[in-house]
Amino acid sequence: MSTSYKVRNSYIFTSESVSEGHPDKICDQISDAIVDACLAENPEARCGIETMACTNQVVVAGEFRDADGVTRQRMEEIARQVVKDIGYQQRGFSWNTFEMANYVHQQSADIARGVDSGENKDEGAGDQGLMFGYACRETPDLMPATLYYSHRILQALSEGRRSGKFAGLEPDAKSQVSLEYKDGKPVRATSIVVSTQHHAGMEQSAIRDLVRDVVTEILPKGWMPSEEQFFVNPTGQFIIGGPDGDSGLTGRKIIVDTYGGAAPHGGGAFSGKDPTKVDRSAAYVARYLAKNVVEAGIAERCTIQLSYAIGVSHPMSFYVNTHAAPKVDPERLEKVLQEMVNLTPRGIRTHLKLNRPIYQPTASYGHFGRKPTDAGHFSWEKTDLVDALRREFGISAAA
Repeated sequence: MSTSYKVRNSYIFTSESVSEGHPDKICDQISDAIVDACLAENPEARCGIETMACTNQVVVAGEFRDADGVTRQRMEEIARQVVKDIGYQQRGFSWNTFEMANYVHQQSADIARGVDSGENKDEGAGDQGLMFGYACRETPDLMPATLYYSHRILQALSEGRRSGKFAGLEPDAKSQVSLEYKDGKPVRATSIVVSTQHHAGMEQSAIRDLVRDVVTEILPKGWMPSEEQFFVNPTGQFIIGGPDGDSGLTGRKIIVDTYGGAAPHGGGAFSGKDPTKVDRSAAYVARYLAKNVVEAGIAERCTIQLSYAIGVSHPMSFYVNTHAAPKVDPERLEKVLQEMVNLTPRGIRTHLKLNRPIYQPTASYGHFGRKPTDAGHFSWEKTDLVDALRREFGISAAA
């Protein structure tokens, strides 16, 4: 006997974030700062940079091309400046004392042959893979609420640490927000977890009070969980942190970087990669298209998937999912979006103006849900296709 059930619209969902001082995020920022240096010298430079950090050690490895002015000495200067700006001057990890090893080399000729354009071919994708973009109505930035609040809690703690308001806090921190959803919409926090590195002399009760004030300010009124479900430094203290407490590696926080688990992820990391690598650029354009679909009123939630083959310019597939009963013909929507934006690697880079040194700020607090800047940062967060989409599908701005 078969049994049918209704779609479950009431549940608890969780996302986490990590601060700019988390070991993995230190590595992401160093990798992206080197990418920025390469693109500042030559907008057509190619690079794939990986960073590892542990107790007073930083190792960079990977490949680059057409940015010879970014020497080993320059890469070391960049790494030390990133660590200094984050605020690490600790016994076990300090910007001016860590040892640096550099294994970056010239890009493989086989990769270059597949990616470069020529007389009879357009620029190809830098690798095979699948990428996802997502947007939803849960927050003003069209991001999942669990991740949105996780990021904001840590950003507020970081701002207070840097300003001196929260004296005694150190750079490493993590947050985790669990929200109850009713009818598919977030209504309250069921639990909050925050771990923040601190000086040895700080009392845990003082840290708890400080964090409580921050969380209460950030969450909507009435969303704060009970004291029993509010956890601050659950182990009792968090003095040894950063790369001295745990090693870090570029690309290990891809769910923090994207949608907090609320949407699929293709698996490829973003940081350390120039924009010919579709792991990065196609994920950005997928978010751009999904965000414009939601902002135009076509869907409350939208997921987009792209896939590519190395050396081939056009995507292998393009899929748009509006989740609920579609307000427009899905196949027509897919066709219109591909007409609006050329989804070849070159087309994406040109449309979003990605060949610029704009990537280090993406390496902490998420690549999505951020504000575009006049300097070109987060161009994929613009909603400049909305009017055209509304005209195409006869949707009024009021609707």
